[in-house]
Amino acid sequence: MELITSRSNPLLAHMRKLLKSRSYRRTCNEGISDGVKLLEEAIRWQAPLTAVVLTEDAACPVLPEGVRCVQVPKDVMASLSPMKAPQGALFTFRLPDLTAPEQLTGDRYLVLDGVQDPGNVGTIWRTADAFETDGLLLTNACADPFGWKTIRATMGAAFRMPVWEVTPEQLATLTTQSSLPLLATALRADTVPLQAVHAPRTAVVIGSEGNGVSETVLRLCRETVCIPMNPRCESLNAAAAAAVVLWEMYRDRCSRSEERRLG
Repeated sequence: MELITSRSNPLLAHMRKLLKSRSYRRTCNEGISDGVKLLEEAIRWQAPLTAVVLTEDAACPVLPEGVRCVQVPKDVMASLSPMKAPQGALFTFRLPDLTAPEQLTGDRYLVLDGVQDPGNVGTIWRTADAFETDGLLLTNACADPFGWKTIRATMGAAFRMPVWEVTPEQLATLTTQSSLPLLATALRADTVPLQAVHAPRTAVVIGSEGNGVSETVLRLCRETVCIPMNPRCESLNAAAAAAVVLWEMYRDRCSRSEERRLG
């Protein structure tokens, strides 16, 4: 294991830039995350690791061949880590291709429209993975899916479930080519309760925290759905709304699978 004690070391300077700058991450085609548990998840799901930095008291998991492994003093890690209480590990990895495939062949997708809070994007990603969603599509300037705050909130889902970035125009083409109905969580004349939707294949749009689903994306949607709730409550935040939608989609899927099994 390589030992680095200088805070100005080029690798550490590179990692600081990765932590701070979305454009730098995209230019370098590298992401960065922290914590031994997330490192173990990255290894388990074969993320393309490039470098790992550990403190002397952090347990080093078995790394793939060719990954640079570095040990630093705790004070150097404290100067580098984005966390107030560093978790003893930072690691970098190659970014996946965020270009959507030509066709979506799965049954359930979630679209985030302008969700800018990285914690919300990461939490939604984690929830989507838990309920066996086939992919996550981001449109209209969502938070960077591979910013460190987003990755931390996914608790490893970032290394398991695909995410793509699309423009509204690309979203329209993609869902049409895939024969995938697009629904939105919004209120308009065709709105139906969420539990009334029984589509075997669908993509559901969750809007931004402040503005909801944008008019541009709303015009692409076949119909809209609402989450029944206490009338004195105006709305749920994006992560909570997504959790309800994802659970209902998952429950409906399980119910239909059970019906088929029973004949």
